[in-house]
Amino acid sequence: MRKSAFITSFLMAALHTVGAQALQEGTDAAPRIAGEIPLRKVRLYSSGVGFFEHGLSLTGPAELSLPFPREAVNDALKSLVIRDPGSSPENSLPPSVRYPSEDTLFRSLRSLRIDLSGSPGMEEILAALRGAEIETAAPYPLTGRIIAVERRPLSGEAGEAAYLTLSTAGGLRTIALADITSFSFTDPNIRADLNRALDILREFRNSDARTLMVSLPGAGSREVSLSYVIPAPVWKAAYRLDLGGARPLLQGWAIVDNGGDADWTNVELSLVTGRPVSFVQNLYPPYYLSRPTVPLAIAGVAQAETYDSGWSAQGAALGVAGEENQALFMETQELSAREDFAYEKRAPVPEPAPPPARASLAGGGMETALAQPAGDQFEFTLRRPVSLGRRQSAMLPLVETLLDAEKTLVFSGSRAIAAGGPINPSISAELTNTTGMKLPAGPITVFDGGAYAGDALIAFFPENEKRIISYGDDLSVTGSVASASSRLVSTVTISGGVMTITRKLGYEKTYTLRNASGEEKRLILEHPITVGTSLAEPASYNERTDRVYRFVRSLPANRELTVTVREERPLSEGITLAQLRLESLISYYSNQEIPVPVRAVLQKAAELKRKAEEAKQAHSELEARRTRLIAEQDRIRRNLEAAGRDSPQGQEYLRRLGVQDGEIDALSVQADAAQEQARIAQGSYESYLASLTI
Repeated sequence: MRKSAFITSFLMAALHTVGAQALQEGTDAAPRIAGEIPLRKVRLYSSGVGFFEHGLSLTGPAELSLPFPREAVNDALKSLVIRDPGSSPENSLPPSVRYPSEDTLFRSLRSLRIDLSGSPGMEEILAALRGAEIETAAPYPLTGRIIAVERRPLSGEAGEAAYLTLSTAGGLRTIALADITSFSFTDPNIRADLNRALDILREFRNSDARTLMVSLPGAGSREVSLSYVIPAPVWKAAYRLDLGGARPLLQGWAIVDNGGDADWTNVELSLVTGRPVSFVQNLYPPYYLSRPTVPLAIAGVAQAETYDSGWSAQGAALGVAGEENQALFMETQELSAREDFAYEKRAPVPEPAPPPARASLAGGGMETALAQPAGDQFEFTLRRPVSLGRRQSAMLPLVETLLDAEKTLVFSGSRAIAAGGPINPSISAELTNTTGMKLPAGPITVFDGGAYAGDALIAFFPENEKRIISYGDDLSVTGSVASASSRLVSTVTISGGVMTITRKLGYEKTYTLRNASGEEKRLILEHPITVGTSLAEPASYNERTDRVYRFVRSLPANRELTVTVREERPLSEGITLAQLRLESLISYYSNQEIPVPVRAVLQKAAELKRKAEEAKQAHSELEARRTRLIAEQDRIRRNLEAAGRDSPQGQEYLRRLGVQDGEIDALSVQADAAQEQARIAQGSYESYLASLTI
């Protein structure tokens, strides 16, 4: 059994130097296959890429050319796969790929004797070739070697002119470049490099194509395939839906584009719908890393130095040599691993048997694509080979089948709210995907009763799912919406001195629809979901999405239909009763929304709160009176000191101080008693609150 090679582009670019030289020798002997390599399979993806597979029969070694647009080379290098059963370590090297790199133009031009990389003029070209010999034909025949090209000011005029100095047999000659109409180099090597530079410029600037040269050094007769993934136009789906029959008929077409520069001739075409990860990485342009400049080890003068005796000198020497040997070992192991991978014996993978053809449910319909899962995606394969010229497009049959559908009207509450007035519901159809296929997104042209009814759009349509499409407005039906909100107490509880009031915030919308036609119609009402609420009325819905509830109703002929949708959201509020003012307690037990048992205990709490505040107020008044008397005594004492104790006025001050001392003592006794009463009243209030559980 032959060993096969399955080598991707990253492996091809990493061949060992010795192997690459041997491979180049083999490539030189391999015949180059002329013309385009036959294209066998094309698989277009809805993600904007295409899989292309070429195949041909070979005998012996060969070299194939694969041209790509410049913008597709990165993807080709990332995804190219070569299958050559004739490659084996016994008779050949593994396949390889070579191509002109992105900076080949400039590096190749700079490597030639005559450098055209910077679009130089004649002055720059001659100055760069000092020492070369040229022959001029005008203004007179002259042969000489270039010494210099210099600029001199023009005599009597502004500006400068370029002059060429040549070393000739008759001495040094200077000629104005403007006077030289033609010249040629006598060195045939310079002339050859000039022609080579012009060929490189023509190749790179006159064509946007980049060619990968695939070398296949295999032996014997075998079938070889090359496949890759590159950017491709997105294929589109377009549907026709006929609602006129007993069961609606869905017909789908695929619109494909051959955007490449090669014809598709009898290729196997598949169309894949899905959303795989796809990206571009710049593998084509070479990358260079900047490296630091290290001074030469021989720079400067070495200083005289003595050394102490030591040990492990052999080990230190081995440290340097060991690093070099380790690098060589790793390189050898890497090459060996690549060769083992390239020559690994692999059994041929049998092609999967195609699934049985799906019969057309429409009866006598067109031959449609074969539909089948492709991993996590879904694939449509055309039953017959497809031929499509380059830069051409085609519309190909994709699906034709009967499916379940029901006509309906759809009234959007969101659209009605945004409009702020009456709107018409949408003429719609509710489709169920019973086709056994995953249908890609696309436009739908709807026909009803043998006539065009409108256009619709449908998103990706998985199997057995239900979707609504709308293709017009029903002018015979109008509808409007009215909004209202409420805030009602639902429950009140008291525990541990905390009263918890739970309210229900209600959001109500009333839809009114009037059917002016003489036909009863099925209606789907879409009500926008208010975040954080639950549905209270109606008790249930027919269907919901992340954004809307859907209610199915029958719209009577020549009548109005009213539908009320109520949503509720609970709102809880915790209140510490001990921190409430008396006015707040009175407000709560007077609120008719509060349950009667709760209002009763709140009323009692308010009475206890009133007694506690009255006792506190009485104590505060006594304290205020005593404070005033003490302040008055301070004033009298200052006056007594000024008048003297033995003066008549002083004697009056002493008498008044005695009277006030008695009043202060009596007030102190009363204030202490009032304080105790206030403490007892406040304690009774707080104990009552703490003991409540409702």
